[in-house]
Amino acid sequence: MLQEIPREIIDGVRRGDIVPYLGPGVLEDVTELTTGEPMPAGSDALILAMNNGRPMASRLMQEFPRAAMAVELDRGRSAVERFLNQTYAQRSWTRAAVHEWIAELKPHYVIDVNRDTQLQDSYRGVPHLLIRGIARLGGTDYRFWIDQYDGERYSRVQPEQADASLPILFKPMGSPLPEPGTYIASNADYVDYVTELMGGYGMPSFLETYRKGKEYLLLGMRLTHDTERMVLANIVCGTAAPCGWAAIPAPTDKERRFCARLGMELIEEQALAAVSVRM
Repeated sequence: MLQEIPREIIDGVRRGDIVPYLGPGVLEDVTELTTGEPMPAGSDALILAMNNGRPMASRLMQEFPRAAMAVELDRGRSAVERFLNQTYAQRSWTRAAVHEWIAELKPHYVIDVNRDTQLQDSYRGVPHLLIRGIARLGGTDYRFWIDQYDGERYSRVQPEQADASLPILFKPMGSPLPEPGTYIASNADYVDYVTELMGGYGMPSFLETYRKGKEYLLLGMRLTHDTERMVLANIVCGTAAPCGWAAIPAPTDKERRFCARLGMELIEEQALAAVSVRM
């Protein structure tokens, strides 16, 4: 049922030449252990979960950052953070097939725009760097935090202290581990963070250097929302075309144009949201 990733792409991921870029679709096969409820990951599912299962106004249902901004203005920033913490840190979920694949390959660099912890679980016991995007925080010149994992625990480090030879897990939208509260969620967060990405403050300089010449494999990532396209374009910015592959079933004209502009080849036959690869 699921299209098999070509061997040359797998080998490129294994070597570190091709970087997995994980979107909400990779979590479509994840359910809560006790209730069987699907994990909210995509825009609509997140909005409904944040609003106790009820749809919000049609203009807010268009994109999660809009809905999160409305909740932030109405109930405060803590309401959004509390929802994300409860969803991803306080509930037990089954493992995604894509993350089982990632755990087997252990790529040197993975980008994950979801806010769950499954990518970190895939590297449990393996020293790595965790880079999380942050927004609208005073007292720092950066819009990211770096935590270095020694195989047992995380420790906060400055860019000049980070061991860039370790595998790099880049979660630009945040994660509740090792501590919560670093999410990029509302419209205001995205505007601030994308601006900092464009200005060179959204990722450490060693990652700016490392990403040059890399190709990308987009999995579970639709490109119909402006914010997601802007984040993607600025994270992969600087790569020379062609810059990889996007697994998107029945892509829209907008997605086709965007991928062509970025130099990404479309894999259209099957969404690789729960990809199963024979290694």
